[in-house]
Amino acid sequence: MIKPRSWLPIPLLSLLLLVVWLLLVRSLAIGHLLLGGLLAVAIPLFTYRFWDVQPDVKRPWLLLRFVARVLGDIIVANFQVAWLIVNPWQRTRPHFVEYPLMLEERFTITLLANTISLTPGTVSANLRMDGRTLLIHALDVKDEDALIAQIRDRYERPLKEIYEC
Repeated sequence: MIKPRSWLPIPLLSLLLLVVWLLLVRSLAIGHLLLGGLLAVAIPLFTYRFWDVQPDVKRPWLLLRFVARVLGDIIVANFQVAWLIVNPWQRTRPHFVEYPLMLEERFTITLLANTISLTPGTVSANLRMDGRTLLIHALDVKDEDALIAQIRDRYERPLKEIYEC
């Protein structure tokens, strides 16, 4: 069992809980601030044993760049999918792709799978039992090897540098 490092084991979660509480009650009254603060401290303290160990971010600036890249890719992919929808005469080439993983940690594999699913037009469908291959469905695949190279260069390598190196 993991013991909490302090009375505030996950400070960012506590801050997020407080902010969400205040947004939900839509009040900055002292009672709501105190109750929100109490919940923001108590919830992480009572649930820490159910959490996996949080990975260390090795390169925080690269993480910020990664988030910006993903947000940009989501915007671009939305336009690409919209273009496919408004042009019904253009044939899509949906395809399942077996993506070989370089990542080893469960957390980073989960981040990669979620990143792929967040980008419109692609969904990570399954992680093989050996944890070495991710099954991805893409809406329009011109070249399977190009898709694998794009995911590896844009998402997997940065995640490996941020969390696993």
